[in-house]
Amino acid sequence: MSDELVREFYSGQVRQEWRRLVKNAYHKLELDTTLHYLERYLPARGLVLDAGGGPGRYTLELAKRGYEVKLLDATQANLDFARRMVRRYGLQRQVKEIALGSIVDLSRYAEGTFEAVVCTGGPLSHILDPLQRRQAINELLRVAKPEAPLFVSVMSRLAVLRVILIESQVEVGMPHFKLLRDQGDYLGERGFTACHFYLPEELQLEFTRPGVKILELVGLEGISSSHIKELNQLAKDAQRYPAWLETHYQTCTHPAVVGTSEHMLVVCRKSLV
Repeated sequence: MSDELVREFYSGQVRQEWRRLVKNAYHKLELDTTLHYLERYLPARGLVLDAGGGPGRYTLELAKRGYEVKLLDATQANLDFARRMVRRYGLQRQVKEIALGSIVDLSRYAEGTFEAVVCTGGPLSHILDPLQRRQAINELLRVAKPEAPLFVSVMSRLAVLRVILIESQVEVGMPHFKLLRDQGDYLGERGFTACHFYLPEELQLEFTRPGVKILELVGLEGISSSHIKELNQLAKDAQRYPAWLETHYQTCTHPAVVGTSEHMLVVCRKSLV
């Protein structure tokens, strides 16, 4: 049922999701910080899986950088939009596949297919069943080659609780609020779709397993998280904003910052064994 809710939600949000990461400086911080760590850990070339890649924002960014990319998403409307964007930017040679599917089942790909695996923007968060989330992680690891980096970002429980305090206090104490607070699960009752919001230690535990080395835990919005107006205002200051970005990159991996950022990124590497 949650899968259907997620597909229905994103089918009606294709253009909004495409624009989300570039509509202002605050939202672009998530994109730029993710790309910062992709550029740090990606191999120089190779085939990359963009798993749960939505309308293809990261697929295009990777293709522009010379990578061969396969995009997989569970929402057909996202894929149709991505195909148009690939054609518009002339990246058909780089984008090798645009496929309908779930990150829970990547059986269309053989073990060790990809030089890197990207699962950003929160696809893992949209799986409510913890066993299925673990299966999705198993699949993302399985299709990666030995020594390949994996990049997975999720939505933060602490950050969404803060957003409720700031923007929607009427929800405090409601049954869905208590479920979100205590278990991280939101069933899609009020405006957003079904989602599991992670604690930072929970995300770390998901990837603490044999054959995986965690390289980074990152708060993508960092200490700017939830300060949309203030960050957008500062971004207009050409002198001070670079200093703030420097501060962001110096602090976005601090444990106190990771857990309170709206989106958290884990970067890990599949080992040879």
